[in-house]
Amino acid sequence: MDLGSLLNPTSTAVLTMELQRGVVGDLAALPHLRDAAALVSMPDNAGRICASARTAGATVVHCTAEFRPDRRGSATNARILGASQKLNGDRLDSGQPGTELIPELGADAGDLVVARTHGLTPFVATELDQLLRNCGVRTVVAVGNSINIGILGLVLAAVDLGYQVVVPSDAVVGVPVEYGESVMENTISLLATVVPTDDVVDAWS
Repeated sequence: MDLGSLLNPTSTAVLTMELQRGVVGDLAALPHLRDAAALVSMPDNAGRICASARTAGATVVHCTAEFRPDRRGSATNARILGASQKLNGDRLDSGQPGTELIPELGADAGDLVVARTHGLTPFVATELDQLLRNCGVRTVVAVGNSINIGILGLVLAAVDLGYQVVVPSDAVVGVPVEYGESVMENTISLLATVVPTDDVVDAWS
């Protein structure tokens, strides 16, 4: 299938993964992730893809993380979850500025937002899959952070659920950057169509 057909706007959604001020923006708890994202221009490229998607008529969904201040209903059953809770403090508590989308995304009233309060990836036990199906989506474009866990998990779940997946190589990032590139080459490329941001934007121009 050619990229233009794969990215038919009527059946495609862009999924942004945790592109929030408290994750990779000005309030980031992990500066090395924020710096890696800036190094590869990930926020700007993700914003370009979102803008092109809106213009073409594709769906944009922001997959965010936010929690109750008492963390009720949120587990720390993985080392990364416990560490993140300590590092983030109240940054990602509901209503805090850290939960807001980074400005590069140019959030629009027509965008959908699916906030999760548990786990590491956006599909499991959230309304994301049903929302996408209700919108007639068959292809998802994954952008954001990080390749280490969130993007990889999103791609695996999307493929298991029957979606076609496109991953713009310069609109995602891992830490270290070189590790993320290795995962893209050796794992994600076996699961998804990997192309540069320019190719996605051109398909919708």
